[in-house]
Formats: sequence, structure tokens, C-alpha cells
Amino acid sequence: MKGLFLIEPLVAFYAFANFLVYPLVPQYVYRRLWQELTNSTYPVSDNTSRCDPSNTSSHEEVQKAASLFSLYTELFSMIPSLAVTFILVAYSDQRGRKITIILPLIGSLFYALSFLAVSFFELNLYLLIVASFVSALFGGSGTFLGGCFSYIADLCEDGQQKTLRMAGVDMVIGLLSGVASLSTGYFLRAAGFNWPFFTSALFLCFNLLYAVFILEETLQRPPDDPLDGSLRRTAMRQLAYGVYQLFAGASRRRQVLLILLLLLFGSFSFANMGGLSMITLYELNQPLCWNEILIGYGSALSMTVFLTSFVGVTVFSRCGVPDVVIILMGILSVMAGMTLVAFAKTTLMMFLVRLPMLLAIMPFPVLRSMMSKIVSKTEQGALFACLACLDSVNSSVAISVFSSLYAATVTWYPGFCFLLSAGLCVIPLALLVSVGLLGVDESKEAEVLIPEEEVLAGDDDPLLT
Repeated sequence: MKGLFLIEPLVAFYAFANFLVYPLVPQYVYRRLWQELTNSTYPVSDNTSRCDPSNTSSHEEVQKAASLFSLYTELFSMIPSLAVTFILVAYSDQRGRKITIILPLIGSLFYALSFLAVSFFELNLYLLIVASFVSALFGGSGTFLGGCFSYIADLCEDGQQKTLRMAGVDMVIGLLSGVASLSTGYFLRAAGFNWPFFTSALFLCFNLLYAVFILEETLQRPPDDPLDGSLRRTAMRQLAYGVYQLFAGASRRRQVLLILLLLLFGSFSFANMGGLSMITLYELNQPLCWNEILIGYGSALSMTVFLTSFVGVTVFSRCGVPDVVIILMGILSVMAGMTLVAFAKTTLMMFLVRLPMLLAIMPFPVLRSMMSKIVSKTEQGALFACLACLDSVNSSVAISVFSSLYAATVTWYPGFCFLLSAGLCVIPLALLVSVGLLGVDESKEAEVLIPEEEVLAGDDDPLLT
């Protein structure tokens, strides 16, 4: 059977499976720590005992323990995920994109099954950290998305088509994530934690079958023996050479522009991810004290930002709005939203703070497309390897830093992390000004290509030998 060059269903199932579990993870950890630290059953019918003012000290202790648990999880998974992401996505330039998609799906499936086992058999909570470390050995979401965006870059020739399709992938992620997040609260209340974890594992199994048997490879592997050690070493040398040439084999202007765009992507991702990672704990804290239903609604509303950002990118790009202006609107959207979250004290206000953030995802597909358009087609894997690694580092470091900060500041001002997130957006704003002053001309930058013969003759290059 002939395969399909359609990555969107794969992304949709992946987003649904992961976000069916993602809002439940901090809630499950929170409830287990509540039982262990307070020696009492977690109140699920209402929030009276949990949010009683006389119970403030115990509540703050659980908040600190939950944020530190998140910190340990990220620290143990960051290094293996980073290494695997860089190797796999860059290696896909020679061996095809599917390996960067299949291996992260296996890791996600293992993590979901581990969560199911811990929940069903009530095993030690810290086994989840071990499961996170093992799943990171297969790569994480950065590896998966890096492979998907490289796959799209292989298929799209036109620059605007590339921008819109990458924005469409972000939209699919947001749409299915919103549906999953909306259902988690009702799922949890009706069936407990076990069934959502099992359902997520089931969707990941279907996704794995689609990736292995239906999804077509965009790059054809060379007709050689994959078990030949000399060929493997040559491929690894070509991998290193490709990443090196991404920066060294170009004009000085392209080098500066690419570094500025990477720093812009990384600094904005750090500020955005750091603030978002603490929202669930903030909602569980006083005075909000949200239950699982409200957390599900809040997560679903947060995911609509992917849909509105896709509409924004589509409309603005077709109207001829410059990419720099689109990125500027996204950064200002995050700054406004995070500032309002820091002062949200009521349920209505916490829902309304999502409105200023409706354009918050726009910078990501635009930046990916800008970088993809200024490098050659043979450098797409190396570029998205760098982006995937940067995304993985940012996610892990941001969650670790903001988790430790939240644990240190929750007693005197829980909203400090969100003010910090808004303040850190000044860095990408400054970098964006530099990019605007330098200017982006894809037609000129794409002229500097690496001849295929030069790459294949990499054994003669001093860097490789």
C-alpha cells in the first residue's frame, strides 16, 4: 500500500494523547503529595477543607513539594532528551525524517504506560521521575515536532506555503489539545486517573502504527548496508559537517541573522514556557482553589490560542503584514497575559486573562519559517535539529527555574513567576528590533548553498578528519 505524505493526523493524535494526560500529571502528583504530607484524604467533592484558611501552612507545604517534584522531573529528563533530539533530527538529513517521529512516540507510550502502572498499583510516586528519564532516551516532544517541521519543509517549496502549513500544525496541536484538556476534568471525575492514562496509551499505539506503516518517507535512504560501521561513521561525520556548515558555510550576514533568530526563538520560548508551566499549580492554590473541572476548562481555553494564532498568521501574512510585526504582536500578547495572571484572584478573572494571550503562538511558526527560508534544502534537518534542541533546553530549563522560583515565592507572592515571565519578554523584543534593523531577504540568503559533492566528500574536510 502506498503511504501518505500527511503529517497532520499524526500531530493531531499526538497532541490529543499527550494533553489528555498533561493537565492530569500535576493534579495526580498534587493529590498524592497531599495524602503523604497531610496524612489525610484529598477532598474531591468540594474544596472546603483544602482551601480552609486554617489549613494554609499545609497547603503551602504541598505547593512547594509539587513544584520541586516538577523540578526534579525536568532535570533528570533534560540531558538525555537534548542529546537524542540533536542527533536524531540532524541525522534525519541522511536517513529520513520518520526516525525522529517514531522514536519519540515509543518514548511517550512508555511514559503513559508507566503513569498508568503507578496510578493503578499505587506505586512509589518517584518512579515517575525514572519513567521520565527513560522516555527521554527516545527523544521528547522537541524531537517529534522537529521531525514534523523538517518533514513539512521537505514538502513545501513556496515560502508562504511553508509558513501557513507550519502555522497549521500549531493550530492542529492547539485544537486537539483543547478538546483533550476540556475532557480531562469530566474524565477524571467520572473514571479516576486510570482510564485517561489508558486512553492516552491507546491513542499513542494507533499513532505509532500510522507512523510506521502509513506515513511515507520524504527522503530516500541511500542504498547501503545500515549495519556497516564505516558507513555509520561517515553519516555521523556528515551530520557534524552539516551542523557546522549551517553557520560556517554562509555569508557573515546570514550567520548574524540566523544567530539573532535563534536567540529570539529561544528567549521567547523560555519566557512563555516558564510562565505557562506554573499556571496549574497557581490555579490549585488559594484563593482560586480550582477543581478538576475548572482546570480542564482553563486548559482548553488556553489551547484556543493555537487556533487564534493560526488565524492571525494566515490573515496577517495574506494581508502583507511583515513577519517582524507579526512576531511583535505575539510577544506583546504574552507580556499582557502573564502580567494579568499575576494579579488574577477570582475565577472569572483567571478565565479572562486568556483573552490577551490569543496571539501568543504566532511568533513560533513565523520564526521557524523565516529560518527555514534562509537556509538551503540540504540544511533543513540541521536547522530543525538546532531548533528542537533549543526548544528542549528551553522547556526543561524554564520549568526547572520557574518551579524552584515558585517554591521559593509561593508563601509571599505566588504571582511573582508570571511577572518575571512578562519581564523576560523584553529580551526577545530587543532581539526583534535588531532583526528588523538588519532586515531579512530570503532570496539573497538562500543563494549560499552547499554543493552536494562537497558534503559527500566530507572525509577530505579538515573538520571531519
